[in-house]
Amino acid sequence: MISRTVYRVKFFDTDAMAVIHHSNYIRLFEIGRVELLRKAGITLDEIMADGFVFPITEVRAKFHNPGKFDDELVIETKPAALTKAKMAFDYRIARKDDDLLIVTGHTQNVFTKIETGHIARLPEKYYDRFRAAMEN
Repeated sequence: MISRTVYRVKFFDTDAMAVIHHSNYIRLFEIGRVELLRKAGITLDEIMADGFVFPITEVRAKFHNPGKFDDELVIETKPAALTKAKMAFDYRIARKDDDLLIVTGHTQNVFTKIETGHIARLPEKYYDRFRAAMEN
């Protein structure tokens, strides 16, 4: 499954050089990841209510061209890996009107129990849904 999410760059996303500040790409990765999971019928609220979170443990980004204020970007999010303890995603962000590549990236999350803060194996009821989303 590849999820595509359109995002218009806000003024507050940019820096003094009038381009998207590099830290904001991590936020765009999260927007893409949450939308992919939502499209697969997986909501963060449900998982958190069952006592699980999945913090980021790894982020990589390669900057190809600057994104600018008011650009419409397409955030492509693609599952890269899944185990019962972690998941990973790859990203491609390009300008919508001409497909100019802005940034590519990768994130990894680990499933963690809220009450202990320790890495935990995801229960089957969620793992099966994550796996189905990753395979589609």
